[in-house]
Amino acid sequence: MKLNQIINLHKGLTAFVVIGLMIFFDNFAIAPYVYLALHGTYGLLWLLKEKIFPDPYFKENINFLTSVTGFIFLGSYWVAPYILISSQKSVPNIVIAASVSINIIGVFLHFASDAQKYFSLKLKKDLIKEGFFKNIRNTNYLGEILIYLSFAILSMSFIPLVILAIFFSIVFLPRMIKKDKSLSKYDSFEEYKKKSGLILPKLNA
Repeated sequence: MKLNQIINLHKGLTAFVVIGLMIFFDNFAIAPYVYLALHGTYGLLWLLKEKIFPDPYFKENINFLTSVTGFIFLGSYWVAPYILISSQKSVPNIVIAASVSINIIGVFLHFASDAQKYFSLKLKKDLIKEGFFKNIRNTNYLGEILIYLSFAILSMSFIPLVILAIFFSIVFLPRMIKKDKSLSKYDSFEEYKKKSGLILPKLNA
């Protein structure tokens, strides 16, 4: 089994999980619908991305135990909709608006930068230091973090924020560091590194 199959399964199931929670807890308020629109659409866009510009990193083979563990780990992202929907909490309009805005920015950065990386590398295997990657070396990760931050904000709970912090520490950050080590083979990388931030732009660049 490949890693992308586990990820795709999780992304594809998200909308159905959220709908199931709404039915189970009989909560059809505006906030759950907004959450369904945001997270459900993100799952759909991810599946489209896999067809159009997939990440080769996720094509690696994993064993059955790793597959199950990975799916359970990814399932922690469903804690946010569970808290939101099961608590029956009323979410202020300003929180909903902030979540939508942050989500849109995150989706734009995540998918657009991934598309730039994919098609640039198809043309030439070289260091990408223009466009979305001019000032930030991991714009795609920044976008993904903003996406899940929007879900956490909409849930109005600190628990999804803790889960996001855990993902950042044990998944995103190690992969960014590994990427930097891989890019260090290019002669111009050190100069590029001085001018760009790992996940946020450098103020003094």
